[in-house]
Amino acid sequence: MLTIQNLNKTYPNGTQALNNVNLSINKGMFGLLGPNGAGKSTLMRTIATLQLADTGSITFDGIDVFQQPEELRKVLGYLPQDFGVYPKVTAALMLNHIAKVKGIANKTERKHYVAELLNKVNLYKFRNRNLGDFSGGMRQRFGIAQALLGNPKLIIVDEPTAGLDPLERNRFHNLLSELGENAVVILSTHIVDDVTNLCQNMAIFNEGQVLAEGNPQELSARLNQKVFKKHIQKDALELYEKEHTVLSSYLRGGELYINVYSETNLGADFEPVHNNLEDFYFYTINKKEEVAL
Repeated sequence: MLTIQNLNKTYPNGTQALNNVNLSINKGMFGLLGPNGAGKSTLMRTIATLQLADTGSITFDGIDVFQQPEELRKVLGYLPQDFGVYPKVTAALMLNHIAKVKGIANKTERKHYVAELLNKVNLYKFRNRNLGDFSGGMRQRFGIAQALLGNPKLIIVDEPTAGLDPLERNRFHNLLSELGENAVVILSTHIVDDVTNLCQNMAIFNEGQVLAEGNPQELSARLNQKVFKKHIQKDALELYEKEHTVLSSYLRGGELYINVYSETNLGADFEPVHNNLEDFYFYTINKKEEVAL
């Protein structure tokens, strides 16, 4: 189990990136859902021992992360949001080097292990290509492979599906789901569907704070019979925003729709929306009411 208690972090410019964060995360997929700039990457870097918090503690299976960072790194796999590569080194050679550093000493074992990883992320046929020649999506898949080296017990992936096409995104979802059977996997993302499809538990995170925590389906069900959608004309959006609590506006087939929060039924012109995590997410981060906590 990963336990985060009373975590706070303020940067020198005065930005409070973490504000009394408390989380307990068990084995399986855990989604950290929030907008860009919410502080998710700060929290991920802190868990990954890349920076210290001002106050608070993090423990993982008996390891004090701040006092024993080297012990955590032995069981950690980390894919940051942005990472660099050695452009003149091939994918296979780089993974082989990282595997050796991770303690896989046998050369034959390393070769098979690297090949297996490259197959998992659909890069085996590019194993002898220099990393500098990889596309953005291929580089992202390489980053996923390096994060999985050493069979880590704690895996942190920060915005992992950025740059992946739909097929590769599905492949990565399946891989993450498999990994969650034997490890704590934290998925940090601003994509609601990733959390809905993958995670048994989640937290909504904004302005450095945990705003809501629980099972995605149970959280989204809190707004059942309180969200309604309607097709409107594009020039009427501003009027509806003045008259209603509009959670989101979106296009379907070129037509504009709105989702509206209301404690009471809005009539035949509005269709009820049920169990939609995206609505709960928008509702929570905009702090429309104190329903989240």
